[in-house]
Amino acid sequence: MPKTAKRDLKSGRKILSQDPHKVASSREKVLEVAIGKEVRAHRRQQKMTVFALAEATGLSIGMLSKIENGNTSPSLTTLQALSHALSVPLTAFLRGFEETRGAMLTKAGEGAETERRGTRAGHQYNLLGHIGSNASGVVVEPYLITLSETSDTFPTFQHDGIETIYMLEGELGYRHGNVVYFLETGDTLFFDADAPHGPEELIKLPIRYLSIIAYPQAS
Repeated sequence: MPKTAKRDLKSGRKILSQDPHKVASSREKVLEVAIGKEVRAHRRQQKMTVFALAEATGLSIGMLSKIENGNTSPSLTTLQALSHALSVPLTAFLRGFEETRGAMLTKAGEGAETERRGTRAGHQYNLLGHIGSNASGVVVEPYLITLSETSDTFPTFQHDGIETIYMLEGELGYRHGNVVYFLETGDTLFFDADAPHGPEELIKLPIRYLSIIAYPQAS
């Protein structure tokens, strides 16, 4: 997911700072880089600065920078020092190198119907896939939501994370905070899910849309 975007001065178009089609180089697959990513992740998770980690391990800031950037192969003694300072098992630094990357296929019509807050308002939720603990640190829940004549409006959902809605069929007025957006087939709404949100006006039924919710996984 791109973090920032710059604007081309000639065309005026935004340029993503992260290429979504980028292929990981062979360097990013080596053990040193995997270890470095894990060291940085554990340090940041504990809100520890590089300076503090250097003091706790006796390593120089320069050496820690090389380790976190995958530019050096740390010795077993160094890994043990990092393990003690960060209070994690030594094997935690190898997780990114050994971990398999998950994928889940959900065939058409096979999404598991599940209950959420809107179920009592007649909203049908079909979970399209789920990957639990993963190296990205992010949990993503993709739902296919169907609203019919028996569905009620429910504009007061509120939860952590970022949500994306993509309209597949129908038309509705969707509230986010103090604004109601008119959505029709092909429209996308991307928003902070911590604000009250949800369908406020069912304009053209049936209504079907994808709802993709992303939030940090629990540490």
